[in-house]
Amino acid sequence: MGAELDRDAYIALVGQEVGVSEWHLVDQKRIDQFADATEDWQFIHVDPERAARETPFGGTIAHGFLTTSLLSVFSYEAMPRIKGATMGVNYGFDRLRFISPVKAGSRVRGRFTLAEATMRKPGELLSRTSVNVEIEGEKRSALVADWLGLIYFQD
Repeated sequence: MGAELDRDAYIALVGQEVGVSEWHLVDQKRIDQFADATEDWQFIHVDPERAARETPFGGTIAHGFLTTSLLSVFSYEAMPRIKGATMGVNYGFDRLRFISPVKAGSRVRGRFTLAEATMRKPGELLSRTSVNVEIEGEKRSALVADWLGLIYFQD
């Protein structure tokens, strides 16, 4: 888990990289479980033989939304915690692009840069984080995003 900072120290980090997560394996089991949870069983995700035969990927690839969903665990590992925060909620994305496929068996991690931290009203901070999901051993990222969060305080 990231360091614990007071609110002003967190806001002062705007423009800086604030954390990098651990590497996480995206294996076929994880891909299959995600397919079952979302009912998205497209062969490029769940049929290794067909995907090897019929796609340029050489095998199955993770769903883009699976990679996106890993942002939660990446952020828990990498992002600073803010003293006095009572909760944080996902507010969505201003930008989300899938750059390169994540092949089954790959490891990925998140790299976070705090792009904006603004008090919208007393007790509510809007945080915009630029995130880059890297694929171990690859030059191109899996995805890039501008991720929005609301952080609440008891003010």
